[in-house]
Amino acid sequence: MFNFWKKNKNENENEIKDSVDDIVKDENDTKAVNDEKEAKDENHVVDTTKEEVVEKKGLSFFERLKEGLSKTKKNLTEQIESIVFRHKKIDDDFLEELEEILITSDMGVETTMDIIDYIKAEAKKRKLEDTSEIKDIIKEYLVNMLEEHEDKEELNDVQRVILIVGVNGVGKTTSIGKIAYRLKDSGKSVIVAAADTFRAAAVEQLKEWCTRAGVDIIASEQGSDPGAVIFDAIQAAKARKTDVLICDTAGRLHNKKNLMNELSKIFKMLDKEFVDAKIDVYLVIDSTTGQNGIIQAKLFAETCNINGLILTKLDGTAKGGIAFPIVNELKIPIKYICVGERIDDLQDFNASDFVNAIFE
Repeated sequence: MFNFWKKNKNENENEIKDSVDDIVKDENDTKAVNDEKEAKDENHVVDTTKEEVVEKKGLSFFERLKEGLSKTKKNLTEQIESIVFRHKKIDDDFLEELEEILITSDMGVETTMDIIDYIKAEAKKRKLEDTSEIKDIIKEYLVNMLEEHEDKEELNDVQRVILIVGVNGVGKTTSIGKIAYRLKDSGKSVIVAAADTFRAAAVEQLKEWCTRAGVDIIASEQGSDPGAVIFDAIQAAKARKTDVLICDTAGRLHNKKNLMNELSKIFKMLDKEFVDAKIDVYLVIDSTTGQNGIIQAKLFAETCNINGLILTKLDGTAKGGIAFPIVNELKIPIKYICVGERIDDLQDFNASDFVNAIFE
């Protein structure tokens, strides 16, 4: 155990505690600001214009992902390459410096120590003395860890419900529009339930995205009972034999009790009214929030059984490393990642592609 970790362990625990308190305390104070920001972000439906096509022409999704994660690469990979160049031996000095780089790159203490332990074990097994293979060993660990928690379940012809949860401003509405578009493009029929009746303009923004995606939406007025909206959507999905029902929910981290009660009501309704459906709960995380993303995930995991993550705003962030500790600590797979504002800028998560985009 190295001095840097000893120094940061208590600091990290205190920081997480303080951050949780800050999130809960500040959410009420900043609600108006967040609503205004989300109204702008979520309603910013980017059309595929000729200029954008020219700019993006020839770029695969991996190339766009690599481009979007360039700041994360600079923050993490280039620093690792620097100490590998300066340190020729795998000794305590090298490992302590590597540890500091990993922690300050949003890997988190737990994941950092797992990586260090893996390096030690592999160095001993492979009888390594120099640092030349360190980057490959780290890549190997990260890919294996992510793949271990990948959701490879095939849904076949089972009807499916996806509940989308997350705090305001993370990109829930845009994610729903992009998922709906992706599912429809793959041949699935989709209905969206606009059950975030709490936030101003949420329903109108979701309607705009559903129009773009070419899918139906079940909605009511702001302030309506979200459970009633989802009930109507369930009946519509059953009657039309719809493949996937996507349900938006209100983002209210500051009121965990109400959130839990609302989600509990929705789950009971689904269990009663949609017995044969496969139910998934996806948490949307804004990757630019770094360690706060882990805090949000832990708080939401206390209220519902999250079985998938959606990472948004990966384009241009230096905090893309947050993906690793979230999966490692919560054992929840990443389902989708988003690297832009276009409706087709959301893709299924691939562990090897993600790691290679950062380390190549």
